[in-house]
Amino acid sequence: MTELEPSSADEVAAILAGASRDRQRILIRGAGTKLTWGEPVPAPPADLVLSTAKLNRVLAHRHGDLTATVQAGAPLADVNRELAAHGQWLPLDPPWADRCTIGGILATNDSGPRRHRYGAPRDLIIGIDIVRADGVAAKAGGIVVKNVAGYDLGRLMTGSFGSLAVIVSATFKLYPVPHASRTVVVERYDAALAALLASQLTPTAVEIQAPAPRLLVRFETTEVAAQRQADALAALAKESGAAATMVGGDEEAALWAEHARHPWNGDGAVVKITLLPSAVAPTLTWLADSMQGGEFDVVGRAGVGVLLVRIGGDVERQTRLLAGLRERLPAPTGSVVLVRGSDDLKSRVDAWGPIGDGLGVMRAIKRQFDPLKILNPGRGPGGL
Repeated sequence: MTELEPSSADEVAAILAGASRDRQRILIRGAGTKLTWGEPVPAPPADLVLSTAKLNRVLAHRHGDLTATVQAGAPLADVNRELAAHGQWLPLDPPWADRCTIGGILATNDSGPRRHRYGAPRDLIIGIDIVRADGVAAKAGGIVVKNVAGYDLGRLMTGSFGSLAVIVSATFKLYPVPHASRTVVVERYDAALAALLASQLTPTAVEIQAPAPRLLVRFETTEVAAQRQADALAALAKESGAAATMVGGDEEAALWAEHARHPWNGDGAVVKITLLPSAVAPTLTWLADSMQGGEFDVVGRAGVGVLLVRIGGDVERQTRLLAGLRERLPAPTGSVVLVRGSDDLKSRVDAWGPIGDGLGVMRAIKRQFDPLKILNPGRGPGGL
């Protein structure tokens, strides 16, 4: 495959116009951290690779408005280093946050622990510039938070896996960088979690870990406020009969660095589960019972209802567990998506699982944006 690295929106448009004319299929790639997600792509997967590596700049930082426009190929870590000069940041923390690009994060709507406080990428985007499959450039939204004209187009592109258009740049609302952080680790957390979610405390992350269950609750704000909120949660935990430990500084940084590596460390399939927060605890219990001592690893957003689960064992066990989870969490009440798995496993199961009535709408949108099906063939939801 030929790899192309355009350095401007005009060059992207020229490449797509030529590919559309010649009916060449294009694989869009940023840092490549999520190229294995979704269904196996039929061979040959593409005729051209369009890399966003040279689209890597912060185009504008309007620090007075708390917004920034960033090109799709810019690594998130680099963007936040630049924004930090004015004490601001884009508060996203997906897996591989040191390498993943803005375009890749948007294309997969990927997020991490701070989703509890700040939301997913589609909650932070306020404007977007794209190039359609036929080479026509388009934009929507604005450059300040109050201007939301065309906002739905930005939300439409997030989670599309590059199957609708090439994202060239996006504008986000930003937040001040917090001055301090404290994390409370809660063991035997069930009652403490209920008390936390019913309280007036404002954590940035409420993370669950299993099979050795515990809760990681992070407060990021001013020094005084972070300490007071952490103390208040520790008191709530004590009242509910749970053990709580408070950490900060280097110990806290190491704790969250280790958390980010789960469940990607180790062998096995990794699935992303979305469900109602009230279904998190029953689902974890079901997993522990169903694994019957087999290896598994869970992290996730307890207050939001997003879990990442690593399932060890042979392919038969992984297939059985996936089927069981999808039976427990049918669309639209939940979803179970295979984000990492062997070729053998992907040949046995649909990576996306049942999508429900929305699949027909997705296919109609795909026909409008990419009628020749040349963009990221087979990589979108439902194999779009």
